[in-house]
Amino acid sequence: MIIRALIVDDEPLAREGIRQFLDDEPDVEVVGECGDGASAVDLINRVRPELVFLDIQMPEMDGFAVLADLDLDPLPAVIFVTAYDEHALRAFEVHALDYLLKPVERTRFGQAVERARAMIHHASGAEVTRRIAALLRGLDQRRQVDRLPVKTAHRTYFVPVADIDWIEAAGNYARVHTGGERHIIRQTMSALERVLDAKQFARVHRSAIVNVDRIKEIQPWVKGDHVVILRDGTRLSLSRKYRRQLEERWSAPGQ
Repeated sequence: MIIRALIVDDEPLAREGIRQFLDDEPDVEVVGECGDGASAVDLINRVRPELVFLDIQMPEMDGFAVLADLDLDPLPAVIFVTAYDEHALRAFEVHALDYLLKPVERTRFGQAVERARAMIHHASGAEVTRRIAALLRGLDQRRQVDRLPVKTAHRTYFVPVADIDWIEAAGNYARVHTGGERHIIRQTMSALERVLDAKQFARVHRSAIVNVDRIKEIQPWVKGDHVVILRDGTRLSLSRKYRRQLEERWSAPGQ
């Protein structure tokens, strides 16, 4: 079986090094590479590789955000490529996921590929997805923020999370609504969802996240969907998938 691999790293020399190491792995074929997180999400979703070499420290959209944004089930096997990060390395080990430290050593590279090969051939896709999902949940618990940075050409200012009414998708960015103001955040919806308090914010649609305290009512709409009406009169689509999640949230003890 030929294992199709993608290389994701914002450093061209790092991508070249991995590609050269893979020349010695006859059953691994490099089917693409990219240098930023947004391109990685698109490429992985389209190519659906069995293996991804994924850099963690990429600007604007890091490797964890890439995984959170993927629309694949099961997920590919992942070998994380990272500079030293003690917390992340412990998390990889806990969830039996492999990683390479930069600069990557040839012997260690071969060991990581062998482990990935065994996972691809012997573990189910559901098991790989479960391990990665558990990793992301564990990391998310340490990543909640109380304000979001807004970068402009001349300055960076911060929006308090408590002031957010709702957030809408804007390509690979997000538009944050606070009162009558709007702010463009250089993060994807999935990346924001991972750092916002899940008790305070809820996804209501693929393109919208809402501060639950701003919800005034929910009304039936068409084809089984509903509409969320905020206190300021904003109307947002609520898809069936996310409606179930809201219902579970409000039916849970203590909610």
